[in-house]
Amino acid sequence: MSLKWVDVLEIAIQLSEQKPDVDPRYVNFVDLRSWVLALPAFSDDPQRGGEKVLEAIQAAWIEEND
Repeated sequence: MSLKWVDVLEIAIQLSEQKPDVDPRYVNFVDLRSWVLALPAFSDDPQRGGEKVLEAIQAAWIEEND
């Protein structure tokens, strides 16, 4: 399965598993974007990951950790 920017919840789950010591509330979007692009299953146009998508991923990750 390949991940796209629209797979917000799955991206959040994978980030949560890969970075258990990171509190997503304090992640800046530059880091978040690079971490998403580095996910093994991620294959989408890097330019499509705008601020709204990153906000949604961050919110889902916070939710996942709660």
